[in-house]
Amino acid sequence: MNEIICPHCQKAFKIDEAGYADILKQVRDHQFEEEIKIKLENAAKEKEAGEKLLAAQFEIKIQEAISAREKALSEQQAAASLQLNEMKAKLDNAELEKQLKISEATNLLEKEKDQLSNALASKDTEMKLHASTLQQQFQEQLKMKDELIKMKEEEIERHKDLKLKLSTKMVGETLEEHCEIEFNKIRSAAFPLAYFEKDNDASSGSKGDFIFRDVDADKNEIVSIMFEMKNESDGTAKKRRNEDFLKELDKDRQEKGCEYAVLVTMLELDNEYYNAGIVDVSHKFPKMFVVRPQFFIPIITLLRNAALKSMAYKNELLRVQNQNIDISNFEEQLNGFRDAFGKNYRIATERFADAIKNIDDSIKQLEKTKENLLKSANNLRLANDKADELSIKKLVKNNPTMKAKFDALEKDHKEIESDDDDEDDD
Repeated sequence: MNEIICPHCQKAFKIDEAGYADILKQVRDHQFEEEIKIKLENAAKEKEAGEKLLAAQFEIKIQEAISAREKALSEQQAAASLQLNEMKAKLDNAELEKQLKISEATNLLEKEKDQLSNALASKDTEMKLHASTLQQQFQEQLKMKDELIKMKEEEIERHKDLKLKLSTKMVGETLEEHCEIEFNKIRSAAFPLAYFEKDNDASSGSKGDFIFRDVDADKNEIVSIMFEMKNESDGTAKKRRNEDFLKELDKDRQEKGCEYAVLVTMLELDNEYYNAGIVDVSHKFPKMFVVRPQFFIPIITLLRNAALKSMAYKNELLRVQNQNIDISNFEEQLNGFRDAFGKNYRIATERFADAIKNIDDSIKQLEKTKENLLKSANNLRLANDKADELSIKKLVKNNPTMKAKFDALEKDHKEIESDDDDEDDD
């Protein structure tokens, strides 16, 4: 129990622990609420004073910023006004200069315009004169062209007519004549030592058209070519092919001992394979080419130059081979001596081996003879021993007749000896 004194009436009364705790709690809650209320009021007053202070400071800063801005604007306006005045002055000066330059340019342009007008009039006159001259030249060239076309057409017609009139043999001979003329034009300059003549030897049953052979200063052949020329008339009923002549051309090349074969042809004029240039057909026949007439001289030059290079390589190879021949001769002599020595050594070795074998055989024979002799000596020794052991007793041991005879002989012998003793005593 706790005793409590009332603050108003000063009377004392007692309460239990639970009541005391409840009263104490009420007193504490009331004090706490009072303290909270006071603190909240103080915080509100402080907040209000701070807000008023911040508002006053902000107002002051705003006023300062406004003043500074107004001052800067005033300065900028003054500077802008000054610049504007300067720009106006410059624009006025520029306008005056512009007007002056425009005036000068206008005067200059007027002067150039007059000059150009005069030049244009002069050029116009000149162009008219040049156009008249060009037109006249064009008319003349056109006339010449028409005449040239007419001449070409007449020439074509003339050639067509000529081809239609010529036989196949005559056409071929015409192409041969063309090639022969082309070659003779450059013979003295390009091929002074060359042989280029028609092939007239038909002993083998066929012949080519031309044979080309070129030699060097020492008469060594550089290159040889069998030529066949083929052409046909536009009016020929049956069109022939280049391949129809390759086999016969290869046969002529081999029979006449030529290195290369060339078919100069005007056949198959619409075949691009033969129109491209020099055609190598060595995949069908060795060292064979097909060309159009315009490549007749180039193919000779090409093959001759290639042969010259090949000949230079052959000469170098021959020189190396000659050096190799000396080495080969020395090697052959050395190999001959080695073979002869080897042969003699082999024969001597074989004979020595035979002699050794014969000696071995002789030794074996002598050893066999020796063995036989030793066996014979042993047999003779045994025979001798047996002869030494032989006696009359043994001879007559199993022979009563001979024993009787020997006993009789011995008796007679003893008697003779006894008689002799008696005679001696007498």
